[in-house]
Amino acid sequence: MQLKPRELAGHLNNGLVSAYLIGGDEPLLVDEACMAIRHAAKKAGFQDRQVFNVDRSFDWAALAEASRSLSLFAERRLLELRIPNARPGDDGRKYLQAFLENPPDDTLLLVICGKIDKATRNTKWIKALDQVGVVSIAYPVVARELPAWITQRLKARGLVAEPGVLPLLTYHFEGNLLALAQEIDKLFLLVSEGRLSVADIEHNLSDNARFSVYALVDACLQGDAAAALRILNTLRAEGTEPVLIIWALARESRNMVSIARQLQGGDNEAYVFQKHKVWSSRRVLVKQALKRSSGNHWLLMLRRAARADRILKGRLSGDVWQELQCLGLAMSGFRSRACLCV
Repeated sequence: MQLKPRELAGHLNNGLVSAYLIGGDEPLLVDEACMAIRHAAKKAGFQDRQVFNVDRSFDWAALAEASRSLSLFAERRLLELRIPNARPGDDGRKYLQAFLENPPDDTLLLVICGKIDKATRNTKWIKALDQVGVVSIAYPVVARELPAWITQRLKARGLVAEPGVLPLLTYHFEGNLLALAQEIDKLFLLVSEGRLSVADIEHNLSDNARFSVYALVDACLQGDAAAALRILNTLRAEGTEPVLIIWALARESRNMVSIARQLQGGDNEAYVFQKHKVWSSRRVLVKQALKRSSGNHWLLMLRRAARADRILKGRLSGDVWQELQCLGLAMSGFRSRACLCV
């Protein structure tokens, strides 16, 4: 059974299944989902919690032996396996598949992983868990989803946001969900009447947004020049190496050139996107960017990225961060002679 993290609470209210897999690259959502399962398990009588951190040297045979024996006081137990890379190895896959074929009544299995790619999700042991239990993947909350997430979070704490609050919180905490959750918890303690105004939060806020080079790429594809500049300035303040930014922007420009040429040549859109690993969540961004700018434009952006690389390596004179600002603006569709010339 596939469930989104926000759907787990309703599921747990209706009883437990024999196994759960919680994974993803949003630590806050993964942690909260696991806490909800632990709470429900304890309430259902699974008092004995056993935690195992799985690495290359993990002894699956010892775990199998322990699983066959009842705990000291014959309590129902929660068996928690932490497998960061979601790759348990051959012995681990055999153990998990055997467990899932005939789950013991006295044991509840909770597997906790990090980011899980598509290939890993199609492995036999995860499919087996999906058949008898719940698989829930926590994806990062993107900017357009953040206001709804904040509203739900505030509502759970009895708070209602007045106009202006959601954009302000989104601006300051985009990309840093943990800090946002902590800020909401703090506001819950400070606000007594249940209505949250801009005045209640403005003086307490600092810029807690955290971005990656991938967020910069998406802002450029979306055509949001202001966001691209803000993310770029944040990356600079955080000490991100310019070479990583150049690599990300050059790679995207190279992909856009190739995608544009293949589509102009009559290739099937779905095939082209699959070939270039443009996942469904990003296809709208890519389509918008292609509609806004031709393949020749993206070739120019690739040349501009190469120029930034030469400046970084000292082969050309100039300020690499100023060059990256021009590149980010140009990729976002901002038209100026300074940003487009190479």
